[in-house]
Order: sequence, then structure tokens, then C-alpha cells
Amino acid sequence: MTITLITGGNKGLGFETARALLGAGHTVYLGARDPGRGEAAAAALGARHLTLDVTDDTSVAAAAALIEEREGVLDVLVNNAGIAGSLSPPRDTRADDVLRVYETNVFGIVRMMHAFIPLLERSTAPVVVNVGSGMGSLAVTTDPERLESTLVGIGYPSSKTAVNMITSQYAKGLPRFRVNVVDPGYTATDLNGHRGIQSVAEGAAIIVGMATIGADGPTGSFVAASGPVAW
Repeated sequence: MTITLITGGNKGLGFETARALLGAGHTVYLGARDPGRGEAAAAALGARHLTLDVTDDTSVAAAAALIEEREGVLDVLVNNAGIAGSLSPPRDTRADDVLRVYETNVFGIVRMMHAFIPLLERSTAPVVVNVGSGMGSLAVTTDPERLESTLVGIGYPSSKTAVNMITSQYAKGLPRFRVNVVDPGYTATDLNGHRGIQSVAEGAAIIVGMATIGADGPTGSFVAASGPVAW
């Protein structure tokens, strides 16, 4: 049985990813910051609820201890939790605005990796999927043909660029792991006020695909459903 943990799993892409991986036979722990919403989402899917706030060291450590006690191993970690943060223009953006976004989108991944690497190391084929964005690509956001080039901000885009780099570094530092970052595309979720043009099923497809690769799969890559994404 493949043991999988998804952060931010009570709605949107995380919820849909959990649904698909459960269908693929995974045992899914659905991490959610709000216990009530997390329990309701897990019950609706048949997943296992895990109270988890990626911005809190104590919460992350407790989650790792619980999975160690129950399973003794983690095979797949999907770092999905993320926030959009302030949409203020660059000239009005404060350092605190950016820090708040980084606490979840970047430092949250580092906290999760630090706590869960020991459990992932016990897997025969450990997989990590970091949910990124085309907004984190310098190539995409400077391409006038792409929608992402018309969106201007500091916190969210730069946080996703940081996710690209830490993904690359974890992939190099953990050669037995498969560590990749994915761009789900412009998906209708709470993150963008449901303005996205894709369904959550369409957006989750690449997350699910990279969560189910084997030990011979790619690592250190940035991919979307359409193929590789330029860094």
C-alpha cells in the first residue's frame, strides 16, 4: 500500500488530488489546517484526516509523529498548501506581505521536508511533488504570449520561483528520491477567486501523474500537463 500525505487537502487541487490517488489505491492522509473542514473533507473522500498547519513547527512535528506511529513510512508527499497573499502592486508591497506568503508557500515546504525526510527515506521509492505555478517561471512571466506575463505582483510569483529552486536543490541532495515541481495551470480555485479556466480535475491531473511515478521517474523537473516548463 502506498502511503501518501497531501498538505492543504481539504479543498481545491488538494482535495481533487486526494480523490484521484485514493482511486489509484493509495492510503491518503489529508492534511488541513482547520480540523473541522479537514475531517469533513476526509470523511467525504474516505481519506484519513490529519490536522496540519505547515506554518507551525509543532503542528508539522506532531503530524510526522502520528504518521510514524500509524504507518512507519511515507511514500509520497504532495506539498500543495499555498496562499495567494496580498495582491497589492509592487510599489505598495511591504516586506511583511511577502513574508506571510513565504511562510506557507516556501518555508512550509522546508518544514515539511525536514520533518518527513526520515519517513520518506524508509520508502522503497520516495516521491515528493511540490505544487508550483507558471507564475514562478521567469521565462513564462516574460513571454508576452502568456497570460502570466500580464499579472504583476511580488509575493506569490517570487514564492513560486523559490519553490522551483528548492525543488532543484532537494532533488540533487536526495538522489534516491523523485522530487519535482508541477504547474497545474490556471485552475478555478479559492486561490484565484475561481477565475481560472480549468476545472480542478484538469489542474490536479499533473499532480496525480507526478505523484504516481516510479523509482525510475524524473527528478528535479518542472512540468505541466503539456510537458516541461521553462524555469
